[in-house]
Amino acid sequence: MDAITAGVLAVVVGLGVGLAVGWTLRSRRRAPDVTPPPRTSPMPEGADEVVAVLRSSAIVLDENTNVVKASPSAYAFGLVRQDKITVPELLELAEKVHRDGQIREVQLQVPRSRDSTQFLHVLARVAPLGDRLVLALVEDRTHEIRVDEVRRDFVANVSHELKTPVGAMLLLAEAVQDASDDPEAVRRFAERMQQEGDRLTRLVQEIIDLSRLQYDDPVDSPDPVEIDEVVGAALDRSRVDAENRKIRLTSGGAEGLQVLGNEKQLIIAVGNLVENAVRYSPEGTRVAVGVRQRDDLVEISVTDQGQGIAEPELERIFERFYRVDPARSRETGGTGLGLSIVKHIAASHGGEVSVWSVRGAGSTFTLRLPLHPYRPGRPSGNGSQVAKEAP
Repeated sequence: MDAITAGVLAVVVGLGVGLAVGWTLRSRRRAPDVTPPPRTSPMPEGADEVVAVLRSSAIVLDENTNVVKASPSAYAFGLVRQDKITVPELLELAEKVHRDGQIREVQLQVPRSRDSTQFLHVLARVAPLGDRLVLALVEDRTHEIRVDEVRRDFVANVSHELKTPVGAMLLLAEAVQDASDDPEAVRRFAERMQQEGDRLTRLVQEIIDLSRLQYDDPVDSPDPVEIDEVVGAALDRSRVDAENRKIRLTSGGAEGLQVLGNEKQLIIAVGNLVENAVRYSPEGTRVAVGVRQRDDLVEISVTDQGQGIAEPELERIFERFYRVDPARSRETGGTGLGLSIVKHIAASHGGEVSVWSVRGAGSTFTLRLPLHPYRPGRPSGNGSQVAKEAP
C-alpha cells in the first residue's frame, strides 16, 4: 500500500511540474517584447556638439532634404521653418550635393523675414556629411558688403569733391594768364584761387582726419580729458573767422568735468561744431558753447543764431559730403565732412551727437559723452555754473 501511494504521488508531482513548465513557455510566447530596439541616430557621433558651437548658421539634411539638425541662428535668420529649408536656392544646392557628393559654395540674398523687403547677403557652403547627410554652413556677410559699399562710395565722393577745387584753380590760373595786362582782374582771380586753395586744403585735411579716425580707437588707450580745455581749444580754432565776421563767441556752464578718451579727437569734434556755427551765422550774431552734467553724461552744446535747418534735412546732415545748401557751402568753403567726423568721434567715445533746429530760429548741436568717474582731489563737476565771454 505504501509503495502504491508513493508511486501515485510521484506521478502527480511529475504531471504538475510538466504543466507548470508548459504554461510558462506558452506565456512567454504570447507576451509581446516591451523592450524597444536600440535607435540609431542619423547624426555622426559628436556632430551635435560641433553644430552647436559653429559661428555660422548650420543645417544638417537627410537624403530627403528634411532638416535633421539646425543651429538656433538658422531659425533666427528664417533659413529653417518647420524642419524645412525656406530658401529654394539653398535647397537646390543641397540636392545637387546629395546626388554627386561634390562640395559647393554660392552667395545668396535672403529676406530678413517673410514679408521684409530687406535682404541679408550670405555665403552658403554645402558639403556631404557621412553617407546619408549633407551639412550646409551659411555665413552672414551683410556687414562686410555694406562696409565695402561705403568705402567705394567714399572713394567716389572724394574723387568728385577733389575735382571741383582743382578744376576751379586750373580755370582761374588760365584766367590770370589771359588777364596778365589787367592788374585788377589778376588780383580778383588770385583771391578766388586762394579761396579754392583754402577749400582744397581743408578738404584734404578732413579726409586725413576721417581716415585716421577709422584706425585710431580711443577705447584702446583712453586718457582723462578736461572738457574745459577741449572747449577752449575748439573756440581758438574759430576765433579769427569769428572776429572777421563780427560774431561773438561765448562759453559757460559747469567747470571741471572730465571724460575718458582722446583729447585731440574731442577738440576736432567740438571745433567742427563751432566752425559750422560761425560759418553759417549772419554777421553780428552770437555763437555760444554750453557745458553741463546730466546724470552720468557730459553735454556740450553749440548754439548759433543762423537761419536754422529744415526738418527734412535734419536726418541727413551727419552723412558724409551731405550739404544742406550746396551753393552756400561753395561760398563758405564747406566740405560736407565736418558733421560726419563729429558723429564718428562721438560714437567711438561711447556717446552721440544730436541737433535741434527750427527755420529762422538757429540751431543747437549737442555732443553727449560718458562722464569720467570722480577722482579724489578734483572738482566733482557739480560746481558753479559760469557764463563768460570767450577771451
